Amino acid sequence: MGSSGEDRRIEDDNADDDAWENKSFDDFDVLLRGESPCFEEAEETGEKDLISAAPAADSISVAEDIEEDVVSIPHDEASSNAVHRELRAPICCILGHVDAGKTKLLDCIRHTNVQAREAGGITQQIGSTYLPVENIRERTSLKAEATIKVPGLLVIDTPGHQSFSNMRLRGSSLCDIAVVVVDIMRGLEKQTIESLDLLKHRNVGFVVALNKVDRLYGWKTCPNAPIVQALKSQCDDVQREFRWRVTEVVTQFKECGFNTTLYYENKKTKEVVNIVPTSAVSGEGIPDLLLLLVRWIPDVMVEKLTYVNTLECTVLEVNEIKDLGTTIDAVLINGTLRRGDQIVVCTKQGPVTTSIRYLLTPRPIKDQRAKGLYRHHDELRAAQGVKIVARGLQHTMAGTPVIVVKPGEDLEQVEAAAMQEINKALSLLNENGKGENDDGTTIQEISRIKTCREGVCVQTSSVGTLEAIIEHLKSPSVDVPVSGCNLGPVHKQDVMKAAAMLKRKEEYAAILVFDVKVMPEAFDLAAESGVKILTADTVYKLVDSFTDHIKKLKEAKKKECAADAVFPCTLKILPNRVYHSKDPIVCDVEVLEGVVKVGTPICVCVPSKDRGADIVHGLGRISSMQTSNGMQVDAAKHGVVSIKIIGENPQEKSRLYGRHFNASNELLSQISRRSIDVVKEYFRDEMSDENWHLVCRLKKQLGIA
Repeated sequence: MGSSGEDRRIEDDNADDDAWENKSFDDFDVLLRGESPCFEEAEETGEKDLISAAPAADSISVAEDIEEDVVSIPHDEASSNAVHRELRAPICCILGHVDAGKTKLLDCIRHTNVQAREAGGITQQIGSTYLPVENIRERTSLKAEATIKVPGLLVIDTPGHQSFSNMRLRGSSLCDIAVVVVDIMRGLEKQTIESLDLLKHRNVGFVVALNKVDRLYGWKTCPNAPIVQALKSQCDDVQREFRWRVTEVVTQFKECGFNTTLYYENKKTKEVVNIVPTSAVSGEGIPDLLLLLVRWIPDVMVEKLTYVNTLECTVLEVNEIKDLGTTIDAVLINGTLRRGDQIVVCTKQGPVTTSIRYLLTPRPIKDQRAKGLYRHHDELRAAQGVKIVARGLQHTMAGTPVIVVKPGEDLEQVEAAAMQEINKALSLLNENGKGENDDGTTIQEISRIKTCREGVCVQTSSVGTLEAIIEHLKSPSVDVPVSGCNLGPVHKQDVMKAAAMLKRKEEYAAILVFDVKVMPEAFDLAAESGVKILTADTVYKLVDSFTDHIKKLKEAKKKECAADAVFPCTLKILPNRVYHSKDPIVCDVEVLEGVVKVGTPICVCVPSKDRGADIVHGLGRISSMQTSNGMQVDAAKHGVVSIKIIGENPQEKSRLYGRHFNASNELLSQISRRSIDVVKEYFRDEMSDENWHLVCRLKKQLGIA
């Protein structure tokens, strides 16, 4: 690394790299097999095999694996397969850990700023973007005569946070190829590994975008340059750090069962996954990534990408949109959709037949999540991300197909086919709770989300964010039940449902609202009835605001109920150390069990003369307590303390040491059913297991049910 021979080789190659802008698709193989500024030279090969989720060899290193002889598919053979075929756009899913730069990478490709508009910079909804071939040409500076075999690229962007696992399931189940985005500074993380497991399970090929190379210390930006050219512009220290971090990531992938290497060094593309270093900030490596996707992928999956006129359309998300009502975001994988088509969608209640009112897409290279920026279409051909506007879509199950009723086709037969899909989906949901089809399609629908009698209400604009909020609420660190959920604006009837919790569990009388409007009359009713409406710009802030609300309520309730909280204790009266035998009783005691506190009501159990149940004499409450050295204390767990007990009623004031009880009788905290409930509810964190065992014993001794 950084040797004089290496430097001479880099200088000799500069002239070739300067001609990047003039390269055509036919020259792309030269780039794939070209020289690396940081690694050993790789021999050229014409291999065009599809990457797979094949596990790594147990005892062979990545470097050794690359040097083995391989069987390659000649370029001409692969190309000839597609001569007379019309190919659709490949569907590519972007996966990775939260904050790895997935949306930022897409923003860099599209020249948009979706990531900045996301609250907290975090993607919270699944979205798709169609990249027409003209934009890809422009982004990679390809010559006009370069051959392009696909009309474009359909990219599905997924959230990376752990609460959005269902969205990642749906996105990965629909894609032809995936891009797994990895932060070069952090390597593989929790959701990265989860994404790899999804792809391995579905046998979906993927490319690794090793993102954030611009964060390498001393990186010299080369905006939108091919990564080989950008690396050659870096100093030796940057190249050494780059090599070290790539080796770390390759090792981590190996541990997950995948052989990986830099794409321009990959001589076994069928078994070794390509790594493309990128910067979503300054654009280095973006041309490489796009060329790899649109030049290489169509050659190796001709059959899968061949356009057929049979409709294949899957619901990706269900949304509530202002002025449009409930809509569905779908991925049109094959075939054609037309405005006015009669369609059948799947709901838990059964098939719903409706007609397409509008077919909407965002403007080219714009994200489907961008509100109010839609183009109307009379007809759409695959592959496309499309928003379908129609009546009766409220309970559509995300992950199920959209079926078109063809002219002259028997509607009953189509609905019967839809019913089979529904039964299949419901049986899968009942079996494993995940709702995953044999083909990997993930099913979700609002009415199947489990709710309970006591819990909060959740209202959002989409099924995906609804799932994520409920998933976050169910996590062990939060553990909040949900009693109701819905899509769309919050109305008076939603507040009335939440108000039912005021009589059951007051802290759950709340509505968590995300990305929808709260109607004025709903706000007024909530303020009047005591229902708390919480809103936030991110799912996590919303849940955090509710947990803060719960804490404040509990603290207030805790102060209110403090007088009713009685902690268990048993005390032994020390003989000859009773300083006042009648009210107020003053004596020294030894704390045998539990914790004694100022304010604790004290009683004594005296055996009855007829040997029946013990007689319980209430003595009053401890008004003060001090140690042997005269220090006033509020509580004591062990040792000897002096206590003063003041009676609160005539009976307690009449108790006399030596007549009603003596040193042989233990003093007990006078717990009650009410005090036990209060301690359970508000002071559980102050109770040990030994204290709970003592409570059980005192309950029997004092005859508490």
